Amino acid sequence: MQDKLAIVAGGGSLPLVLAEACRTCERPYFVLALKGFADADSLRGHPHRWGRIGAVGRVIAAIREEEAAEVVFAGHVRRPSFASLRPDLFTVRLLARTGARALGDDGLMRHIVRAFEAEGLRVVEVSSILGNALVTPGPLGLLAPDKTALEDIRRGMEVAEALGRADAGQAVVVQQGIVLAIEAAEGTDRMIARAGCLRREGPGGVLVKMAKPQQDRRMDLPVIGQATVDAAAAAGLRGIAVEAGGVLVVDREAAVRLADESGLFITGTEPVSRTPCQQA
Repeated sequence: MQDKLAIVAGGGSLPLVLAEACRTCERPYFVLALKGFADADSLRGHPHRWGRIGAVGRVIAAIREEEAAEVVFAGHVRRPSFASLRPDLFTVRLLARTGARALGDDGLMRHIVRAFEAEGLRVVEVSSILGNALVTPGPLGLLAPDKTALEDIRRGMEVAEALGRADAGQAVVVQQGIVLAIEAAEGTDRMIARAGCLRREGPGGVLVKMAKPQQDRRMDLPVIGQATVDAAAAAGLRGIAVEAGGVLVVDREAAVRLADESGLFITGTEPVSRTPCQQA
C-alpha cells in the first residue's frame, strides 16, 4: 500500500484534481487546506483539515496526526506580508533563521519545504501523482502557432525567463513583439484581463507561461486549465505557449477541447536559453 499523502492546498482546482486522483487509485490521503486560499466547497466529500500559512508548526503537527508520510503542495498562494502572516513559534524561528529572504516571491514557500523535510516528511512533485499533467512539446490540440505567433512566443520566453530569474512572476502576454503585460502579484488570469485592455489591432497576442529557472519543482509549478483558456479567449489572445515539462495542465482533455472550440492554440515549447541555437 502507498504511503498516506497530505495535500497542502492553496487556491484553484489543482488540489481537488489531486484528491480525486488519490480517491480513484485508492491511495490514502487528506487535504490540509490553507485558510484564505483553499476553496471550502470543493473539499466537501474529501477528508480535510484547515491550517494557516503562518502556522507551519501546527500544519506539520496536523500532518503527523493524520499519519501522512508524503506531502504535495498544490494550488496558488499569495505571498503574505509579515503583518498578515501571524506566525506561530515554529514559523518565528524559521523566519529568524532565514531573515528577509523568506518574504520574497518564492522564498517563504521554499523555506517551508525545507522545514517539512527537516521534520522527516517527504515532499513530492505533483507530476509524481498526475503523471500525464505536464505539458508535452508541440501543439496539444488542433491548432498550431503560425510564424507571427512563434516570434511572439520566442519574445515571451525571453521575457518570462528574465522575470523568473528575478524571482517574480511566471507569465507574460506578447502581441506583435510588444510586451502587453507581465505577471505580478495579481496572478495570471487578472494579468491576461489587463493585457486584453491593451490589445492592438491585428493578430492577437500570446500568453507565455513557464517555470522559473531556479524553481524547486515540488512547489508552485505553473498551471493552466479551462479558466486560463477562457481568460485568453476573452482577452482576444490567439494562443497559449507554455514550457514543455515545466507547466501542468489541469484536465487536459477539457482544456484542449475548449481551446479548439475557442480558436486558440495550446503548445509546449522549450525556453529560449535551452534551445540548440542559443547553446551554439
